[in-house]
Amino acid sequence: MIQLENFSIRRGVRALFQNATMQIHLGWKVGLTGVNGAGKSSLFAALLGELGADEGQLTRPQGWVVAHMAQEIEALDVPALDFVLSGDAEYWQIQNKLQNSDQFSDTELGELHARFDEIHGYVAPAKAAQLLAGLGFFEFQIRQPVQSFSGGWRMRLNLARTLMSRSDLLLLDEPTNHLDLDAILWLEDWLKSYAGTLVLISHDRDFLDAVTDHILHIENAELTLYSGNYSSFETIRSERLSQQQQAFEKQQETRAHLQKFIDRFKAKATKARQAQSRIKQLERMQNLAPAHVDTPFTFSFREPTRMSSPLLSLDDATIGYSTEKSIASKVKLQITPTTRLGLLGMNGAGKSTLIKSLVGQLPLLSGERQASELLNIGYFAQHQMDALDDQASPMLQLARIADKSISEASLRSFLGSFGFSGERMDTPCQRFSGGERARLALALIVWQRPNVLILDEPTNHLDLDMRHALTMALQDFEGAVVLVSHERQLIATVCDDLLLVHDGRVTEFDGDLKEYSQWLRQARQQMLQKQQDDISATASTTTDSTQTAKAINNPTAPSPNSKVDKEAQRKENARRREQTRPLRKKMEQLEKSIEKAQSQLTTIENQLADSAIYDAERKAELLQLMDQQTAQKAKLAQDEEQLLELMMELEELEASFEG
Repeated sequence: MIQLENFSIRRGVRALFQNATMQIHLGWKVGLTGVNGAGKSSLFAALLGELGADEGQLTRPQGWVVAHMAQEIEALDVPALDFVLSGDAEYWQIQNKLQNSDQFSDTELGELHARFDEIHGYVAPAKAAQLLAGLGFFEFQIRQPVQSFSGGWRMRLNLARTLMSRSDLLLLDEPTNHLDLDAILWLEDWLKSYAGTLVLISHDRDFLDAVTDHILHIENAELTLYSGNYSSFETIRSERLSQQQQAFEKQQETRAHLQKFIDRFKAKATKARQAQSRIKQLERMQNLAPAHVDTPFTFSFREPTRMSSPLLSLDDATIGYSTEKSIASKVKLQITPTTRLGLLGMNGAGKSTLIKSLVGQLPLLSGERQASELLNIGYFAQHQMDALDDQASPMLQLARIADKSISEASLRSFLGSFGFSGERMDTPCQRFSGGERARLALALIVWQRPNVLILDEPTNHLDLDMRHALTMALQDFEGAVVLVSHERQLIATVCDDLLLVHDGRVTEFDGDLKEYSQWLRQARQQMLQKQQDDISATASTTTDSTQTAKAINNPTAPSPNSKVDKEAQRKENARRREQTRPLRKKMEQLEKSIEKAQSQLTTIENQLADSAIYDAERKAELLQLMDQQTAQKAKLAQDEEQLLELMMELEELEASFEG
């Protein structure tokens, strides 16, 4: 486990957190939260061993393998698959040695092969390919060099490389920033089955809820560990802040009462003794701080100046980059001032292509795009931040598009609602973080008073407060909205209708996001099955060709369709069943255990969904339920990991029969 004892880290004279004492146990999945600059990255550096404590200590088991997702990746001339495989350092080391086998003795080679088999080195390429597929890479892409991918896709490669590590501690900092919804759902499933300890920084509430069983929150230079997922944390923290505020107000009343007595009677001889007693009582009283809630961003979209209906439409449109690479056809879409559309679809299905066609950046291959004369599109692209002028400040960039009659005070007030204050308003953009650049790009769009907002992943790099502010502003926006986002809460809150881009069509999705998640999993399963069928078909064709060639070259050889000795085959089948029976029995027991744990976990979560459980008098019951929830999740993850290992062992055993 990870142990913190009176742990403190400072940045200059400011304490990020101090005197933290807690334990993080093996198998826990911890969400690390706090405002920007609170110290999340510093804690990551300490967990990695790159940053020492100013006071106290942080310890973790010496033998632990730690995997950490880097935020940048070089433009390497290395195939994507090999780059991901290098994430398993021991596999990569042994593989390189085996490729230079002439440098080792037979004994050394035997030991290398034994260890390679022990770490499942022979199935590692398949595992790496599965990771890449889950994160949205097509099969033809895995042999392409890393340098051929854009920045966002390189980040996905970095994530896959990190997941490839057989780690005991996994540190992930905003892993969903460059993922779309189907990749996020896949990552959720992967992390839920991860057997090690996970510490995760994320601004995606749904993702935190799905993955974590503890929240470690940094606030007011304190580290506080909460049991449960992010929703549980919000409920418990809200209750704690309320109690803290009540205690503070009560103490202030007591202080005022004591001070009033002291001021009134300290000069009177008859009351001097009582006054001195109250002075000492006041001095002994421990100061309580008022409850502090981070001030959220607040902004609103300016009312569109002009409006018409419809604003934009596509009629019988074919979209794509060339007639040979059309993405979807027969697209019919009309956008009116009341339109609230969420675009859904698997990675590569064409959501961004459809958006570019709506905006007019990508000409239609056929069909018609009709735009109203009053159309004013506010377009936020995935790489909108790249269009900012790095040498110009927020004030200068806003002034360029603002009417000359607008006062500087009005411009500064507007930028302040997006989190820019003081010197940051006049600082060149090249010094800004990703979050600041995203906020500025959004602010410039808002200022131009669009009547149609077309947003492609607008929440990337935005923190929880800004995401909440964006959600609230979009709800009140008086124009049309077309949205692509991996933020499920944003889609559910803002969009009235859902469109599915899939298999060359754009159709209405008749369901909610929960049903879409189920659809995605089924669609991905069908794709994997199709790939396996294609591989099997290719292997079957190769086998048939080989057998035909043997028959031609050796006419006396028996036909492949000749009668098989049924008795011998029956005995062989019985022998195989007997050898695999212990494994199958263990798998059956684990499946029953998993089913039982899932049932108990559902019961617990239903109890936690009852708002009455968070009443103050039921606090002990709440804590007990949360402990039970944590225990069941840990057991479920352990059983699923064991089941996966047994399945792989069974697969290898059955493959040996064929060999």
